[in-house]
Amino acid sequence: MLYDVSVKITYDYETTADAGRHLLRLMPADVPGQQRVIACSMTVSPQPDERMRRTDFFGNACEEIAYRQPVGDTVFHMRARIERGEADQVLDVSPGQAGLVHELATLRAIGDRSPHHFLAPSRRAPDNPDIARWAAEASSGVTSTFALAASLCNAVHDAMTFDATATAVDTPVEAAFAQRRGVCQDYTHIAIVALRSLGIPSGYVSGLLRTIPPEGEERLEGADAMHAWVMAWCGNEMGWVEFDPTNRMRAGADHVVIARGRDYFDVAPVKGLLRSSGGQKTRQEVDVVEVLA
Repeated sequence: MLYDVSVKITYDYETTADAGRHLLRLMPADVPGQQRVIACSMTVSPQPDERMRRTDFFGNACEEIAYRQPVGDTVFHMRARIERGEADQVLDVSPGQAGLVHELATLRAIGDRSPHHFLAPSRRAPDNPDIARWAAEASSGVTSTFALAASLCNAVHDAMTFDATATAVDTPVEAAFAQRRGVCQDYTHIAIVALRSLGIPSGYVSGLLRTIPPEGEERLEGADAMHAWVMAWCGNEMGWVEFDPTNRMRAGADHVVIARGRDYFDVAPVKGLLRSSGGQKTRQEVDVVEVLA
């Protein structure tokens, strides 16, 4: 699938803001065999005084900008054309839980995709006994790692109600789980905590969904906004497999990958700080439109 992608994030400040420094993770990822970036541009307004591109530990494209002068608003606009492949058909050759423990114990890799980085609790996905108990019950009787990951992500979808008013970007995972309501970020964090509690390395994928679904198919939850889903390590043979618990499916051709990390803190599209005496309003505009031949 060929897509034209646009993400525009606007911050309006009640009073002028100065000394602003921002870290952006908005540019789509090149994923061998899965996603190819054909062209990509990032427009920042007003023009920043400092600007630098780099790659973070997890291989995500980052852009750092800074302002030395006061600004009344800031606009970050990413445009790209990407080619996205379909999800491969899966033959479940993943180990059981005991086999997964053995494979992890003998794996020496420590690169950016090493499962060792994704097994321990993280800032936005800490250990939680309530989620761990629920995960153990929901996964009872499931044998292979892949089947366990798929079953748990489906169980998260079934247990939760999508409600954009129920949580905010900083809502703790335990609060979203307690009320069983939230958005894709909450679904993803709950799934990560649940999977890690069972010994399955799991991470957070930040990305986008196709805006307009194919004819005859339902519109997916999370389109027209930044989206999130789960990646789970299913052993040496299968490697990383991505699941979208919000939509009860494997991630596929409708999913555009932006960044990957341990949780939202590692992949937030915009981070930063500034000095101001007032509040701010944020607007987000997202489009993922198929390019027809």
